[in-house]
Amino acid sequence: MNSPNTSDSASHYFDVDPDDLSRLGSAPREVAWRTHGRDLSAQSDRGVFSYAGLDKGTAVLFSLTPMPPPAGTFLDLGCGWGSIALTLANLSPEATVWALDVNPRARELTTANASRLGARNVKVCDPADVPADIEFDLIWSNPPIRIGKEALHRILLTWLGRLSASGVAFLVVQKHLGADSLAEWLTRQGYAVERVGSKKGFRVLRISAQ
Repeated sequence: MNSPNTSDSASHYFDVDPDDLSRLGSAPREVAWRTHGRDLSAQSDRGVFSYAGLDKGTAVLFSLTPMPPPAGTFLDLGCGWGSIALTLANLSPEATVWALDVNPRARELTTANASRLGARNVKVCDPADVPADIEFDLIWSNPPIRIGKEALHRILLTWLGRLSASGVAFLVVQKHLGADSLAEWLTRQGYAVERVGSKKGFRVLRISAQ
């Protein structure tokens, strides 16, 4: 488990050491981005994924993924400071957007950012606290590839297994970190996997039940 820091490759989903967060202190930073014709802004802080701004992978996800449906139950898996959850909430105000992260600072930031933007349709919580009967119509995620295959596969099987019958997931993965092998593995698990597109060294995969 990596200690939280300011790099894009660390502090992603599983990095939750409270002592590390305490030592890092707080240095809030304003982040702005544009997607699907909308201009959004939020606050990041030390100890969360992509502290410096919107990371390249998430930017590619936004640029290649189609407009979400107007309503439904959505999931941002590993929300960080909330860029994906806030985008989904803004684009689909009638949807319920679950923003999950085990990092307490990430949850605090996403909660504060949602309140600041008036996004009342965002539900922020630890993954363990999601009710067992909730299914998701849409998942957008920049998954934590660097935690290792075993842990990553466990996460993906858990949450892709909670897609609704017509639900779809969009994942962005760096090509050199195994996007193609991950697509092949997901296909072997019984999912329909489609490559939506590639850009700036990343691939976006669309996953649904067969």
